Amino acid sequence: MDRAPDTPSAGGGWLKLLALAGAIVALFVLARVLGIGDRLIGLRDWIASLGPWAPVVYVVVYVAATVAMIPGSAITVLAGAVFGSLQGIVLVSISSTLGASLAFLIARYLARDTVSQWLKASPSFTALDELSERHGAVIVALTRLVPVFPFNFLNYGFGLTRVRFSTYVFWSWLCMLPGTVLYVVGADALVSGISEGRIPWTLLAVFLAAAVAVSLLVSHARKRLGREGGMG
Repeated sequence: MDRAPDTPSAGGGWLKLLALAGAIVALFVLARVLGIGDRLIGLRDWIASLGPWAPVVYVVVYVAATVAMIPGSAITVLAGAVFGSLQGIVLVSISSTLGASLAFLIARYLARDTVSQWLKASPSFTALDELSERHGAVIVALTRLVPVFPFNFLNYGFGLTRVRFSTYVFWSWLCMLPGTVLYVVGADALVSGISEGRIPWTLLAVFLAAAVAVSLLVSHARKRLGREGGMG
């Protein structure tokens, strides 16, 4: 039975954002008191000691974790903490897209029978298969924006559908980007504030703007998914 997606009120959404900003400021203060800044600087220095290999090592680890179906949130946050916002966003975007693409190709060409047996008993895969057959790129985009299905499930699940590889790669990359910006900039803001002993207002403003954008995109995607297949 179809059900309407939950749509929080605008007031509730702003309260959540304000609470989030307050929590980040509180973390800055707490970390400063506990002396965590020195440890974070040490971590950055160690990564820097890898020289030009640091981004390469990060990408390899991220791609391997994605294929192994290890949740990538912590690794994504690490990019912001270690590489900063701009380089972190680039590295996560490349890594997540490569990992998702490799999992898709494994499911489609190398281990189709194994993945098929694993997923086809899942009602979630049946819904994904039916929706992607009818709507293709739209479903790739929407399911990347809305956490109806886990990230790792989608990587392998789409490999068994009729979605074209190029369509899958482009829309996965594009629609994972807002979340990537949110995680990486948030981590950079937190680590910068802790290590430097001040609140990085510019990064915090970018983070809050990204949070608002992601919230609006997710709300729109939920409504669209509700119309397409009664999911949300």
